[in-house]
Amino acid sequence: MEAVTEWELVGRVVLAAALGYLIGLERELTGQPAGERTHALVALGAAGFALISGSAFPGGDTARVAAGVVTGLGFLGAGMILKKRGEGVQGLTTAAGIWAVGAMGLGIGAGMYLLGITTAALVGLIVASESAELGREIGPLAGQHRDGRPRGGQPLRLGRCQSADWLE
Repeated sequence: MEAVTEWELVGRVVLAAALGYLIGLERELTGQPAGERTHALVALGAAGFALISGSAFPGGDTARVAAGVVTGLGFLGAGMILKKRGEGVQGLTTAAGIWAVGAMGLGIGAGMYLLGITTAALVGLIVASESAELGREIGPLAGQHRDGRPRGGQPLRLGRCQSADWLE
């Protein structure tokens, strides 16, 4: 096994955080609860735990650390899922995105750059496709409440939700 320099370890953490930030930026621009900082921190933390478990404890059980990260992110994601009366469940995509960003961070932290970057690209495409669908669904309804009453104020701009007032 070839020795890894500290600069490469730093590069892994920076790459994971940058990719997490980009995914979170899309979520932030569409008004979702977990934005760029949350996604960047999850990716950075996952990469950091992968690096620490592999570098600081050679010969240790790195699978336990990965399992701990997955479990912790499951709890974090569970806190983002809400069930509202009459509106169904909200936050599933955000929770799944956090979980997937954690997987990306673990992969990059472990030195699996191609897998991590591919995961980030796929997560980005999936959440961006959700935003595009949301814009198409809301567009005709932007000037009215869900029950059909006209809404006062500015119509919703497609693609860049600054608030969630359309959920009323």
